[in-house]
Amino acid sequence: MRILLIEDDAILGAAVFDQLKADGHSADWAMRLDKARDALAVGAFDLILLDLMLPDGHGVPFLKTLRAGGNVTPVIILTALDQVSDRIAGLNAGADDYMVKPFDLHELSARIGSVARRYTGNPNPIIRHGDLEIDLAGRTILRAGKAVELTAREWALFEAFLHAPGRVLSRGQLEEHLYSFDDAIESNSIEVHVSRLRKKLGREVILTERGLGYRLGRA
Repeated sequence: MRILLIEDDAILGAAVFDQLKADGHSADWAMRLDKARDALAVGAFDLILLDLMLPDGHGVPFLKTLRAGGNVTPVIILTALDQVSDRIAGLNAGADDYMVKPFDLHELSARIGSVARRYTGNPNPIIRHGDLEIDLAGRTILRAGKAVELTAREWALFEAFLHAPGRVLSRGQLEEHLYSFDDAIESNSIEVHVSRLRKKLGREVILTERGLGYRLGRA
C-alpha cells in the first residue's frame, strides 16, 4: 500500500517509516499537518498513520475535516494520549483504529493489514486464486503447495491486483501505489516487476490490457 505517515517525533517516525518500507509499502512522511495536506492534495494514499499532537495543530480536527470533505482513506491514530476520552474522540472523528505509544512495530504491521482487509471487503487473511494460496497477514504464497518467495516490491504489486479484482490498473496507478514522492522510478519498472511475478506465479495470473494497463487474471 501507499501510506502517509504524519508524525513529528523524528526517532519514532524513522522507526515506523523503516518498518513500512520493510513490509513492502510505499511511504511518505510529513512532520506537520500543513505538509500532510500538501501530500494529500497531490497524491492518493491507501492509508494514513496520524499522530494527534503536531507542531501546527491537533490531529482530531484535521481528521474531521478530511472526513467532512469526503476523504474515506483508512486512518490509524498513533498517539501518546491514552485516556478513554481521547480514544473516543479519535474514533468518533473517523479513525479506523487507535494505537497508544509506545507500541510494537510488528503489531502496527498487523493492524495495518487488518484495516486494509476490512476496506477491501474481505476480512479473511487467506485468499485462494487458482493454484495459489495467499496469506495476506503472514505475507506468504503457496503455489500448488510449494512456497513462492517474493521481494517486498513484488509483494506490494501483487497485493495491489488482489485488492482490485477485475479492474484494469494503469502503469501510473501502479507506480503511485508502489512508490513514494522521493523514489526514483525507472521507465520500465512496472513491466519488469510484472514479468517477474508471472515467472513466479504463472503467466495467466496478471493479464495485459494493451494500451490500458494490467489486471488480475481469473482464478
